[in-house]
Amino acid sequence: MERYRELVQLIGQLDYAYYTLAQPTISDHEYDRLYRELVELEEAFPEQRDPDSPTQRVGGKPLEGFDSVPHALPMMSLDNTYSRDELQAFLKRVEKWLPDQVLEWTVEPKIDGVAISLRYESGLFVRGLTRGDGTHGDDITQNLRTLRRIPSKLRIGGGSAPEVLEVRGEVFMSRAGFLRLNQQRSARGEDPFANPRNATAGSLKMLDPREVAQRPLDIMLYGLGECRGLGQAQPSSQLRLLEILDSLGLPVSPHHWACHGSSAIFDALGSLEALRPELDYETDGAVIKLNQLDLREQVGHTAKAPRWAIAYKFAAEQAQTRLKRITVQVGRTGALTPVAELEPVHVSGTMVSRATLHNAEEIRRKDIRQGDQVIIEKAGEIIPAVVRVVPEARSADAAIFQFPTSCPECKTPAQKVVSTGALGVGWRCPNPDCPAQVRGRLEHWCSRGAMDIEGGGSVLIEQLVARGLVLDVADLYRLTQVELESLERMGEKSARNFLAGLEKSKSQDLWRLLFGLGILHVGAGVAKTICRHVRDMQALMSCGLPELVSMPEVGGVIAESVVSWLEDTRNRQLIHRLESAGLTMCSSLFIEADTPSDRHPLAGTTWVLTGTLPTLTRQQA
Repeated sequence: MERYRELVQLIGQLDYAYYTLAQPTISDHEYDRLYRELVELEEAFPEQRDPDSPTQRVGGKPLEGFDSVPHALPMMSLDNTYSRDELQAFLKRVEKWLPDQVLEWTVEPKIDGVAISLRYESGLFVRGLTRGDGTHGDDITQNLRTLRRIPSKLRIGGGSAPEVLEVRGEVFMSRAGFLRLNQQRSARGEDPFANPRNATAGSLKMLDPREVAQRPLDIMLYGLGECRGLGQAQPSSQLRLLEILDSLGLPVSPHHWACHGSSAIFDALGSLEALRPELDYETDGAVIKLNQLDLREQVGHTAKAPRWAIAYKFAAEQAQTRLKRITVQVGRTGALTPVAELEPVHVSGTMVSRATLHNAEEIRRKDIRQGDQVIIEKAGEIIPAVVRVVPEARSADAAIFQFPTSCPECKTPAQKVVSTGALGVGWRCPNPDCPAQVRGRLEHWCSRGAMDIEGGGSVLIEQLVARGLVLDVADLYRLTQVELESLERMGEKSARNFLAGLEKSKSQDLWRLLFGLGILHVGAGVAKTICRHVRDMQALMSCGLPELVSMPEVGGVIAESVVSWLEDTRNRQLIHRLESAGLTMCSSLFIEADTPSDRHPLAGTTWVLTGTLPTLTRQQA
């Protein structure tokens, strides 16, 4: 089941990038292909299912910097569908579960924003949370209070306010507001945001609400969480819920359709897609929901998503432009990745000037040449990609692109790498001293997901490498205030903050260090798994291949990669230098094996629930 463990790790990393960092790395279509493969493996081998599998949870861990608060009821995501056939299959499944019912449906725009929940107690807004991992979210109440369309007090009229009303929806940024924000950033010499969703996610993560108040954020609400004391106003349907939210002064979308049967649903989808260019916000599809709330309880949900709703994704928006040239980038692991440099073109709310070409095989298969007119799309509305060439527009002298046989950065002969996973055939630079790899490793080490060192961004790292001040991560801990202040755009305060960040990182947990070292195939999830079985770095360096392979999620490929890295003399010297610099390299996740006192008294037992629960159906429980 090595492929299964590989998928669990890979999708976990993709979820972390999408939900937590707001930096998606692959298209929705490619993600869904991998996710479906994982589901199929779990259905074929249910006894192998990992409790921490992405199919059993939603999104990523809550961000650092905000309090983590449990959701009163799980805040789930939606399953996706991309075709009429898949949507029809979903409708038939629900009809099969509810054979004697006349089903009603609603169709609403799928707003491309950040999912949140608002909690009102006795009519007053008391808390706002992000979705987080579905069970816990980040408390961003103070940031949400800056949104003008979120009322601090519900509009009750002559009645009494509900004891508790939790509503769920999407924070987003209008197209006009996004354009204005990027113009302001460009005028200040700051990098523009890639798209409205990234701008929204970044805004909600800011720690100063006064800065959030300057961002053009908006919100629409569409769902219900915990609810107590609504009385006669308790909604029986989705349409009635939207009416109630509107009457309470809460913003809802004016665009929604009531449908009976698949024909009406497809008509509504056509109407929404025709309306899409006129909307002042990004939407990449529609959400189809069972209208009757009581029937939703009968249908229930999976560990990740409701069974009574689904997202229907529209076809990705495409545009034609000229491919000026193909460049090859070198990543921190030495991977050579071709990139299409394009004449700038507007696609899905973003000005696109670069697009991924994945690898040399992709260029050959699509016969992509420099100077070609190409069709690009925002795959999944996020990652720009070259879909195909426009052959009739090709000039007679367009030459076939020759993938470099050596590293474009250091000129070392490239090596061919064949992967059985999602990466396919690729090329890499084998030179560990390649400047591009050095920069990549240093940036990765300083990143939030690894050692979380404030100020360790690409601008600083590039200067440190160019000046020869730093060759590896251990060199960072030898830097002085004087050396840092000699760099461009690095004043006394910035230098002091960076040194303080380095000092703080010395006590980071071992799993962060292991992930930060950038060992091939070792993501954050695998690093945590390994660190549950070792007390410190010395214990890890003593591990052999059999010990690593025996750990959950660590198959032969990963184990061989770790052992190979740790046995390398140069890497062992690096570990020694980090230890000498004062890094503790201890694991707080370590669990002592075979210690009776550590064994939970209920371990190995099976519990069966009977009877009823006041807040959950049998399926939900």
